[in-house]
Amino acid sequence: MSIELGHFALVLAFAIAAISAIVGLMFWKREVLAGYLQQGAVLQLLLVAAAFGALIQAFVTSDFSLKLAYDHANSAQPLIYKITAVWGNHEGSMVLWVLILVVMGAAVAAFGRN
Repeated sequence: MSIELGHFALVLAFAIAAISAIVGLMFWKREVLAGYLQQGAVLQLLLVAAAFGALIQAFVTSDFSLKLAYDHANSAQPLIYKITAVWGNHEGSMVLWVLILVVMGAAVAAFGRN
């Protein structure tokens, strides 16, 4: 169940990013929208972090209904290796990279001046 929630959170974060990009590019001179775009950046951070957390949870609990965990995890691994196996594959490292990018984007949105 958490995998589906993580997938939904990732899709929702993508939708918010697409809407923010379109609104930001089309109406970039309007100061009224800046607050909404900042809130969108923070919401993206929360959603991508939830998706990455769901992926970590699937690896830690050895949820082999997820093909990614089935291919790259082992139930006999120590906990630290299960956690690091999340970004030890292509898909997990891409989600980690997106998480790092939205952390930086949310930091700029929260602490940037102009």
